[in-house]
Amino acid sequence: MALEDVCGFEETLLHRKWFPASYLEDAATSYHTVDSYNFGLRQEKSVGNNGTPLHFLLPALPYSTTFNQRPSFPVPPASHSVTVRRPFPLSHGTTTLGFIFQGGVIAAADTRASAGGLVACPAVHKITPIHSHLVVTSSGSGADCMLWERILAREIRLYQLRYRRRLSIRGTAKLLSFMLHPFKGTEVCVALTLCGWDKEASDTDCVQKSEDSFSLDATAIADSASPHRGPKLIYVCSDGARLQGDVFSVGSGSPYAYGVLDRELRWTLSKDEAVSLAREAVFRATHRDAYSGNNVDLFHITAKGWSQRKREDLKEEYYRDMERRAKRAEERKRLTELDASR
Repeated sequence: MALEDVCGFEETLLHRKWFPASYLEDAATSYHTVDSYNFGLRQEKSVGNNGTPLHFLLPALPYSTTFNQRPSFPVPPASHSVTVRRPFPLSHGTTTLGFIFQGGVIAAADTRASAGGLVACPAVHKITPIHSHLVVTSSGSGADCMLWERILAREIRLYQLRYRRRLSIRGTAKLLSFMLHPFKGTEVCVALTLCGWDKEASDTDCVQKSEDSFSLDATAIADSASPHRGPKLIYVCSDGARLQGDVFSVGSGSPYAYGVLDRELRWTLSKDEAVSLAREAVFRATHRDAYSGNNVDLFHITAKGWSQRKREDLKEEYYRDMERRAKRAEERKRLTELDASR
């Protein structure tokens, strides 16, 4: 080649080592190519070199085979997967929560994605809408959670197209549990909390919809009274476990979030009080848990569907907490002075 001639590469010892004279003597040199997907396929081609070497300019590596030789080790079939160990263990950390109150379902989560001691992304979305009345909070491995959320959304959409009705929240949780159960004992790490509202009857019900018209308040009362309608909160993890409850918190910051929720959560909360409680629970968890932090995402699910609040920076909640503490300290000081003056 021109660059070799200019640099005088053909006269060096390295050139003689890589390209012996026997490679360049024949007018036509045959070489073998191996399919990268199937080592059993072996095609032989004959190409004229015209004085040009037919081998890549790659240095010889230890324990390596040449390009025109088949590997001596047995190649496993494509159906068997080889488990590759990670160079170091990854610690997953997050804070997600959901609870039911008189105004619907609240789902909240932080936005920090961590990989051990590394903050991989400070603005990830851990709450994913599946359809108009269902959102899913995710914790565990980010790649696994994203994959199974997409699979779940696809299966629900296919069910709706086949049967012309939406799959119930409990049916969705059962479907997800059945799909995840074969991966029990593997390194798949998925923990999803389904937060939604069922408007239609259960899959086992064959009754037709009533033709009577009701007001919005009466419909909400009927939905909450029916066991198959109203707000639903179900936790599903990668070993196939499925739990239904009124409050769930998942992740490394969940013990701190539970401390706030157990103290202040009640059924009669208003919407503003519920939003404030969820925001404070995530803030307390991120304050104590190094793997959670940055921002908080909030979703409110009702009979009309889900609505998302604007993402809030947790440092603003920190400043609000400092102001509340200062006001409480001033109030205690004022009461102490009144007691002393009497």
